[in-house]
Amino acid sequence: MRIKQWISGMVLAWCAMQVFAVAPIQHWQSSQGGRVYFVQSTGLPMVDVRLQFAAGSARDGQYYGLAMLTNRLLETGAGVWSADQIALRFEEVGAQYSAGVNQDYAQISVRSLTDKRLLDQALATFQAIAAQPQFKEDDFQRIKSQMLMELKQQQERPAYIAQQAFYQALYGRHPYAHLSSGSIKAISALTVDDVKQFYQQYYGAKNAVLVIVGDLTEMQAKHIAEQLYAPLEQGRVARPLADVTLPSKSKVKHIDFPSTQTHVLAGLPVLSRIDADYFSLYVGNHILGGSGLVSILFNEIREKRGLAYSAYSYFSPLAKKGPFTMGLQTQNKQRKVAIDVLQKTLHDFIENGPSDSELAAAKKNITGGFVLRFDNNRKLLNYVAMIAFYQLPLDYLETFQNKVAQVSKEDIKAAFKRRVPENLLQIISVGGASE
Repeated sequence: MRIKQWISGMVLAWCAMQVFAVAPIQHWQSSQGGRVYFVQSTGLPMVDVRLQFAAGSARDGQYYGLAMLTNRLLETGAGVWSADQIALRFEEVGAQYSAGVNQDYAQISVRSLTDKRLLDQALATFQAIAAQPQFKEDDFQRIKSQMLMELKQQQERPAYIAQQAFYQALYGRHPYAHLSSGSIKAISALTVDDVKQFYQQYYGAKNAVLVIVGDLTEMQAKHIAEQLYAPLEQGRVARPLADVTLPSKSKVKHIDFPSTQTHVLAGLPVLSRIDADYFSLYVGNHILGGSGLVSILFNEIREKRGLAYSAYSYFSPLAKKGPFTMGLQTQNKQRKVAIDVLQKTLHDFIENGPSDSELAAAKKNITGGFVLRFDNNRKLLNYVAMIAFYQLPLDYLETFQNKVAQVSKEDIKAAFKRRVPENLLQIISVGGASE
């Protein structure tokens, strides 16, 4: 506990005085052929390490939730240690373990002080989790029961039901069509052998990316990379996902739910991480609905008409076309009006684009606050991991602001007209009947 308190104090003190600059990303392959990305971040004696595998929920097949279940089981027992012993080993050295899954990848991470004794124990434990999970039957049944309980609770929430239906409408039979949390039917049918097979197929060195951010030398980072990759099975690189096909026609679907508020989601599959239109769409969306209280959607729906407490839009780029999403929550009786305004606002923006003042303000806001997005190691780790997994240019962070500055009104109009066909918009609402 004392170590954790000391870490928290050090982090706060460091963040208060740190003037952050983008350090270069170093990239190499381990002797086993594993990809490694390293950023030296001095000033605080800490390191963040992440192993990322192409083992996201898009690899579930028909076993929706398998990727999530596998990822959550890793820390329940590994090597010679039980879940309690693993937690204690991290606790003893003040290390923090985390894991997660999205559509494209699964990741496990550890944060540790760089003191050799503390770091060695944290990495040895982390190595066992990655390479020697036990997958015991009783642990499997416990985590499976937890996930089923969580899903049953989610089914009582209109926001979750709306998101589930929204992804189904956007992606149909594509692997992105289901949420990473899975389904009750699929998880109920899973066995521990399914988990073992999934792990063996996707948690291999050739299907992994290792990211290291912290106060280490390049030599120390290379030593860690060799240590973590060595016990992993080589495995195979996961096959590329199928391309996403746009819906054939527009759809408006309402799902009755006994609530006083209706949740509305509207959008389309639009943007991949390597898309040439990324910056035009990103800046345009900041103006349309991504900038909170000053966005066009917020002004039209909240300020002018009082139809919702908030209204927003965002892009979620993935390996293939990720969703463009617009959303709001309104009274049941105002649902149809709110949807009409949402559609009209999008239409007007596609036709007219932003004003000069809106574009100038957006660029200033994006570039002015850019460094705050990675002003500590953990935020920087997230960005470097994204760059690494999607194999973006290593100077992505260094050139980001310049690429934003180069976006014009015409770029935004052309990109939205080309990439957001409003005649194919998918609209899902969940709530009580409107009057």
